[in-house]
Order: sequence, then structure tokens, then C-alpha cells
Amino acid sequence: MSRDSQLLEYGLPHLEPLTVQTGPGTPDTLGQLQKLLVLATSSTGIPFGAVNIITADRQHHVAALGIDPGVCSLEDSMCASVFLRGETTVVPDASRDPLFRDHPFVTGDVASIRFYASVPLTTAAGFVLGSLCVFSPEPARLSPDQKTALEIIASQVVEVFELQHHARMLARSLDEARNSNALLESFAGRISHDLRTPLTSVIGFSELGEMRNPAEAEDFRIIGRTSRRMLAMVDDILSFSRIGGVLRPCQVSLSALVQEVEEDLAFGFKESGAEIRVSDAALHADAEQLRILLQNLIQNAVAYRRLDVPPRIQVTAEAVPDGVAVHVRDNGKGIPAGERINVTDPLVRLHRADDPPGFGLGLATCVRIAQAHGGRLEIGSAPGGGTTVSVILPALALPGSAPTTATADAG
Repeated sequence: MSRDSQLLEYGLPHLEPLTVQTGPGTPDTLGQLQKLLVLATSSTGIPFGAVNIITADRQHHVAALGIDPGVCSLEDSMCASVFLRGETTVVPDASRDPLFRDHPFVTGDVASIRFYASVPLTTAAGFVLGSLCVFSPEPARLSPDQKTALEIIASQVVEVFELQHHARMLARSLDEARNSNALLESFAGRISHDLRTPLTSVIGFSELGEMRNPAEAEDFRIIGRTSRRMLAMVDDILSFSRIGGVLRPCQVSLSALVQEVEEDLAFGFKESGAEIRVSDAALHADAEQLRILLQNLIQNAVAYRRLDVPPRIQVTAEAVPDGVAVHVRDNGKGIPAGERINVTDPLVRLHRADDPPGFGLGLATCVRIAQAHGGRLEIGSAPGGGTTVSVILPALALPGSAPTTATADAG
């Protein structure tokens, strides 16, 4: 890779702004460089300073103190003569130095620099970006402590550029992830359409065959059930591909979301005798995706219940050090500790006696929703048996002070 290509990876030499904001940590590179230059000149007592990025044919003052930032050719650059030496250069009087005494920045043709000190800006990988230099029209000297301070400041300048580099890579990764998600959703949509049409036809013909051929009705029923399961899987995969995209956060009530879930799952609640209790909380999240998350967790709590034990589900929220944790606890079969990591992978599910059919996308969908919010999902046990699924979401509002209780009709 050429020198200029490596510099471009850092957004240099022009300190190009990031095309994607990566959050509050997006670096103010120029502002930090200016502060470091102030520190460099004040700690050395030298009035002028510059951070120079050196390309294949130019020196760029990306930050300067006491002079106007500019660009010059390598022939007119003092730093270009020494920045690849790998060590700090200190020249008490450039007019007496063999390397610089005929230089236009020393002779008066461009400037009349006398004192000059330069520290190479070397990355951890050994690539030299340019130099940090301080200079003065008067001869001067640096004490050992001042020289050390200048070298430490130069290392901090490199850290600023590394932060810019990492931010650019993160912005690029975010762009790639968004493009990938868009392609995934488009692909899943096309596949869903292409599969849905023939599956719907198969289901229709199986129902027709069941009516016209009583002797072979069971065979046609098997074909129909299998096709419906496949159609359900197509719908689940399409839904999974769409989760975690653009968020539309707003203020939502945990109790109100749970009530919506109860209404959607009313039939299953009545059959199972399920009861759900929820302590209200004011949350800041994408309402639709959070409702899908809660629906998956509550539906799992009902589906994976213990035989002859009505499901009892508790939904709460509490403040934690890194945000707010929403807990969904049940008294069902539970998930063995050794399986808690695996069951969050797409299309992975436990195979236990009396477990209902499914495709292993419910918990995987919840993980994607949590991650889209910048959070995470954790699985643990519940008091007295069962499962506790905790979704930790950062920067959400604290739980409300007035808990409410919602109880499903046990029918």
C-alpha cells in the first residue's frame, strides 16, 4: 500500500469529516490537535508549533499555532528531511546546522527560523504519519524534561489520529452493515414471495384432494400440515430478517405493551389458564420492536409451561448500572444452564418431550432487538423453577413509581 493510501485510511491529510456519525464519541480531531499544540508550546517555551502530515509530495499543516496552516512541497519542508529518522530532532540554531542553514525557512527567503525541534508521529504499526514540530525565530535549547514532554505530547497526537482512524473504520462498518441488512431484507422478501405462492397452491390442492379422495384424505392432510409448517417458517424468517433495522424510539409504557401482547395472545391465554402480572415502567425504545420482543418472551412462557401447572408470568423493569433491565419471569420448564447460549442462535431449539413445534427464531429475534437498541439479552433461572429472561437496554427511563397489575382472563 502506498504512503498516500495509508494516510487516506486515517482520513488524512485533509481531516475529512466522517460520513456517518458514530455517536457521542465521534472525535473532534482538529480541536484536540490544537489543544495539544498549546500544551507543546507552553511546556517547551517555544512560541510556534505545527502538526504536519507528510504525503508523497507535500507537507500539510493540519493544525498550527502561531502561523497559518498551509501546504508546501517536500523540498521546502524542514520536517520532511528528518521525520523518517525514527528519533527526535532538536536544532538549537538552524543557521549553524549543516542540514538546515541553507534552507529557505532559515535563510529568510520564506522565514527566519532559528530553533527547531521535530518528533516523528509514529503509529503502533510503525507507520510515520508526519511530525509534531515547534520552532522559534530565536535560538533556544530544550532541557531533557522538555524534550521528554514534547515526545509524550507527540504520542498523544498519534492517539488522536488513531481515534480518528478507528472512528472511520466503525463508520465504514456501520455503512456496510446497513447495506447488508437492506440486502438481507430484500432477499428474504423475494424468497418469501417466491416460496409463498407455490406453498399456498400446495395447501389449496391438498385441501381439494382431501375432499375429493376420502380414502387418501390422511395423506393429503399430512401434505397440508407440512406445507403450513413450511409457510410459517417462511413468515418467521422474513420477520427475523426485518428486525433490528432503523429504530424509532419513543416514550412507551411497559404495562401498555404487555396489555397489547395479552390481547394478541388471548386465545392461548384462555386455553392455558395463564396469568401475567406487570409492574409499569416508562421506557424509551422502539415501541413496535419492544412489543415483538415481549410477545416472543411471553409466548414462550406460555408455550413451554409445565404440564398441569398454569403459567404464571411476571414482567418488571429495574434500573441497573448500564441502563434498565426488563425481566420476564415464568414458572415453566426452564432452560438448562448449558443450553442458554445455544438457544439464542437462529433455528436452534431444545428437543424435549411435550415441547410445542417451533423454528427456534423467537429468542434469536429478541437478541437482535436488544442489540439494535445497544443492549443485550441474558437468560437465567426463576425462583421456584422456570426461566428469567432479562433484556438490558441502555439509556432508558427509570421504572414508574406506580406499578400496575394486569391479569389475563383464565377462562
